[in-house]
Amino acid sequence: MNSTIRVGNLFGIPFYVHPSWFLVLGLVTWSYSSGLAAQFPQLGGGLPLLLGLMTALLLFGSVVAHELGHSFVAIRQGIDVKSITLFIFGGLASLEKESPTPGAAFWVAIAGPIVSLMLFATATAVGVATAASGLLAAILGLLASVNLTLALFNLIPGLPLDGGNILKAIVWKITGKSYKGVVVASRIGQIFGWLAIASGLIPLLLFGSFANFWNLLIGFFLLQNAGNAAQFARVQEKLKGLTAADVVTNDSPIVKANLSLREFADQRLLNTQEYRRFLVTDEQGQLLGAISVDDLRTIPNTLWAETQVIKVMKPIEQSTTVQSDQPLLEVVRLLETQKLSALAVIRENGLLVGILEKAAIINLLQKKVQTKFA
Repeated sequence: MNSTIRVGNLFGIPFYVHPSWFLVLGLVTWSYSSGLAAQFPQLGGGLPLLLGLMTALLLFGSVVAHELGHSFVAIRQGIDVKSITLFIFGGLASLEKESPTPGAAFWVAIAGPIVSLMLFATATAVGVATAASGLLAAILGLLASVNLTLALFNLIPGLPLDGGNILKAIVWKITGKSYKGVVVASRIGQIFGWLAIASGLIPLLLFGSFANFWNLLIGFFLLQNAGNAAQFARVQEKLKGLTAADVVTNDSPIVKANLSLREFADQRLLNTQEYRRFLVTDEQGQLLGAISVDDLRTIPNTLWAETQVIKVMKPIEQSTTVQSDQPLLEVVRLLETQKLSALAVIRENGLLVGILEKAAIINLLQKKVQTKFA
């Protein structure tokens, strides 16, 4: 998420908070401290506020535990967890990739609600075992109810909630197609999104009541994320079976390392105005690096004839290359996560195939859509 603040690591997983989380933290602290002050008038000074803050942190700790449940199961499956983020609607564990099978995806999805249910049972059991009363009973009761609500809410069978991912895994298992599961779960997520919006909007329009205003925000959140998931599923369906090599640009911007800068300028730059960066290979076609038009400015043009491209080129980062047989859907994820517009495509032996541009994938998708409705 944009504008997040890194606050440390949890079991080696980068931990972030979104600025919106501080707003919710303040609201929860104020709301619960007010309730404590009214319920226990003997609490004086700033003690209700302090207890309210501690309780709010315990509640958010429950959200973190929920996300760690997803994360630990994913890690056991060999999936890297890129981050855990707290934001206005709760938490989000960002995984490197999807589970390889529907069964594995099911266990990643259900792990979070299981952790929440375990916390609910623990808080309830502690309250009963200690015969807690007064302030302790109130805090344990709230902790138990919040975790139960967190588990049940997330089990709603619509994306982006855990229940939606569980449903996706079930449909994936039945149909053998993961994108079919995403389509079904995202549509149900959109239905719940509209229901949440209606439950918040109707009291507001009819009675001027903001009592369910939070439902409006949740509804918009569900709609947006379910819609994004459905869109990605459609992309996944269209790109199925394609690899990086299938979208390599014809006449990719490639130059030989032993060319002089003068030859490079005459043969490529004068004839190709579209590109300002070129991949550099040796005589065998092995990728060596890249050279841009701006790099030429570092060398006086009087020296261009005697200076080879290899002397000016810069090494290319490994993260900007992909294997020619890599599934195109994985390439799309890489382009999005790395915020790249193009990647170099190489074979297993290091030979350069060409350049793959984000625009080429977009054009391919547009052609597939046009073909479908033609």
